[in-house]
Amino acid sequence: MENDFEIQKNVMEEIGWEPALKPSEIGVAVKNGVVTLSGQVDSFFKKQTAEKAAKRVKGVKAIAEDIQIGVSPSYERSDADIAAAVVNALKWHSDLDGEKIIARVEDRIVRLEGEVEWDYQRKNAKTAVENLTGVIAVINLIRVKPKLVSTNIEKQIIAAFQRNAALDAKKITVNVEGNKVILTGTVRSFTEKDDAENAAWSAPGVLDVDSRLRLDAPEYAFYE
Repeated sequence: MENDFEIQKNVMEEIGWEPALKPSEIGVAVKNGVVTLSGQVDSFFKKQTAEKAAKRVKGVKAIAEDIQIGVSPSYERSDADIAAAVVNALKWHSDLDGEKIIARVEDRIVRLEGEVEWDYQRKNAKTAVENLTGVIAVINLIRVKPKLVSTNIEKQIIAAFQRNAALDAKKITVNVEGNKVILTGTVRSFTEKDDAENAAWSAPGVLDVDSRLRLDAPEYAFYE
């Protein structure tokens, strides 16, 4: 069983494993399995990458993020420049129809609106713009409006869980109310939770995923 010191060490090593990150930029504190990330990075993408790295570590029960984004003056861009870059990024992304997505930029924060058929397209739109120079945050308000509606959503999601070697399908319950999927049960890690939610979103016809999955973490011995 990992104690706080071991979790801190593993999170720091996982952050150091990410090519985009410099361990010296990010501080890691752990108390009762809750990881607090602090420091300053120069892009929203790096902030997200640090959080994802911490989530992968065994024993992490929650993430408290206090990473600030401070763009170097040499990399600062106006909202108009960022908006132009966003439009271009969406236009050239093969999975997206840039004409169906509206981007607004204010104080270097990008707000995405519009409609797509699949959740992976909604996520790809965010990914396409979050690492653009000058962007400090992305608010993704894109709606999923599928053309294909399945009548066997529950069976398809359960089958997807069973195919995934990283998921313990027996501990996850799937309930479907119209186009909304409700997930309950326990998972062993943040990664398993993300995998389950992504699998649910991938089913045709899903418009909403209400994840009530709990992290089934063992009791740990903690150091003060």
